[in-house]
Amino acid sequence: MPSLAAISKIDFPYRVEQQKVKEGARKLFAPSYPQVERMMSAFDNTEIKTRNMCKPLDYYTTLHSFQDQNDEYIRLSLDYSIQAIEECIASAQINKNEITDLIFISTTGLSTPSLDALIINKMRLNQNINRMAVFGLGCGGGVAGYSKANILAIANPDAVVLLVAVELCSLTFLRDDFSKSNFIGSTLFADGVAACIITGDNHTNKTRNGITFLATQSKLYYDTLDVMGWEFMNSGFKVLFSSDIPTIIARNIHNDVSSFLEKHHLKISDIRNFIFHPGGKKVLTAYEEALAVEGDFLKNTREVMNENGNMSSTTVLYVLERFISKGFEDGYGLMVSMGPGFSCEMVLLQMNKK
Repeated sequence: MPSLAAISKIDFPYRVEQQKVKEGARKLFAPSYPQVERMMSAFDNTEIKTRNMCKPLDYYTTLHSFQDQNDEYIRLSLDYSIQAIEECIASAQINKNEITDLIFISTTGLSTPSLDALIINKMRLNQNINRMAVFGLGCGGGVAGYSKANILAIANPDAVVLLVAVELCSLTFLRDDFSKSNFIGSTLFADGVAACIITGDNHTNKTRNGITFLATQSKLYYDTLDVMGWEFMNSGFKVLFSSDIPTIIARNIHNDVSSFLEKHHLKISDIRNFIFHPGGKKVLTAYEEALAVEGDFLKNTREVMNENGNMSSTTVLYVLERFISKGFEDGYGLMVSMGPGFSCEMVLLQMNKK
């Protein structure tokens, strides 16, 4: 089965303390949003300590047009994607010309030609790379992208698949939107860029990290289309998410995970590494209560959120990178993320230290 050859992530130079974001939001919202003072505790309730941000904090205090913000999205996405890819290639000890496929995942900006084309052109990668640009999966995109990369490597055992996920959530912040959803978004979301290289069975580096792909499953919940997503405005992307998200997770996640694992003759107790997208504190609590796994099984997930914020699709790849850099238990791993739709993405891994 396909294996993870390397993974890399970007720590932006403008990491900012949550309390500084809180004070900045108070100044922005207070003149036009009378309820802001009684809602300021939302910043503390997230338990986020620092935010991974692609721009300095004062950038967000001034008004920017959608065109300006999207231009920055394209520029920064290209620059930081290349940085992450180069680190990943070096770690995998491959030549860039060996890459056969490129999947680009993002939901926070627009580009045509898509960013994968810009990356290939700028890096002078193989002109015959098979490429796939995926927009709209939101927080579910990291696991979905990882799944699709491995499916490509199953189809072609000679494949070297490059997965790149970029979410510059902060660039979607609407300076003149004083809605509750925009305020809550300002307490939580941040920026991330991650890259992975997945290799097929015939590649010599296929077991470098001891992580191999076993299976995947997607699920879309009927009649939940309004739970999470974007409303596209003249001024840009307006975030939409419902307070029902933790409830939907609590109601479904145990059965979803159990039924997925049963197909492979496994139980929740067989999983040693839980690689989950955090979403937020209430989402983590919903996972913990519904799955009832002994011990602090979401420790890495929680620490990634506390240190970075919610970086949408990239967050779960930061969690995967943390398992690799900090150490994992031999055995099965389970990747899970929830996204617009409302939907659930899962990947089953075999994880054995070399």
